[in-house]
Amino acid sequence: MDILSKPSNIKLAMLKKSKNNSDINTVSSFGDEWQRFNQSNLSESESKKIFKDYFGIFPWEILPNAAEGFDMGCGSGRWARLVLPRVGHLNCIDPSDSINVAKINLSSFSNVSFYKKSVDEEFLPFSSQDFGYSLGVLHHVPDTERAIKSCVDLLKPGAPLLLYLYYKFDNKPFYYGMIWKVSDVFRHLIYRLPCGTKHIVTDIIAIVVYYPLAKLGWLLDKLGVNVRHIPLSYYRNHSFYTMRTDSRDRFGTPLERRFSKSEIEKMMKNSGLKNINFSTNTPFWCAVGIKK
Repeated sequence: MDILSKPSNIKLAMLKKSKNNSDINTVSSFGDEWQRFNQSNLSESESKKIFKDYFGIFPWEILPNAAEGFDMGCGSGRWARLVLPRVGHLNCIDPSDSINVAKINLSSFSNVSFYKKSVDEEFLPFSSQDFGYSLGVLHHVPDTERAIKSCVDLLKPGAPLLLYLYYKFDNKPFYYGMIWKVSDVFRHLIYRLPCGTKHIVTDIIAIVVYYPLAKLGWLLDKLGVNVRHIPLSYYRNHSFYTMRTDSRDRFGTPLERRFSKSEIEKMMKNSGLKNINFSTNTPFWCAVGIKK
């Protein structure tokens, strides 16, 4: 089902907003990224492993039969592909041209709708969804708390919302923050490059930074060393394709915000969520909350 405009047969609640809560350059960047990295080269085993990393804390057991929910910022549809067999219907939402990639990747499913919308546009009835998730998206909008509230507004009371937001390295040694500050200088230079050049540069970063550190983490892990505080050790058991994807995501995106665990919890509570639970495993921070 392809829905690119507001349905006329349902009454939608109205949002009062001063401006669209999205950044046009960031939206364009993600459209380019997911058309290049459409996840077709990602193995099934790796896809399921990464899915488990993010959805490990999601309370599938509280969903009703034939649950309807949303994927806010669906990108290529990589999460939706593994969620769809578990639910009754999924609404895939993305403001960028990556929605067209998702349509192709999810063409074998009939229980999905597509919306080319931003997080605060009117596209679904308020209090209509049994669950929702937004992974790696809401730290790329101007007002993250407002975006979380927009997601919560769509949920029924008692429905869960799963989020993944970039962290401030608040559970890491001090040198993580220093490394990030240096890398962010490069990000501000790289995201301004033409698309073709940007892809080349971020691939080089994957080769000379991600891959060596990931393999160092793999080796130390095999030797029995705790690699929790080795930068990029998360990728030690992942493919180079995933490293290239995440390098492009990290260094090619114009707008990026980061939050501490306490800041995320506060935003979720302010947005109307309770029983907030954080994952204790990478990636950080994944959190789930229940609509009051």
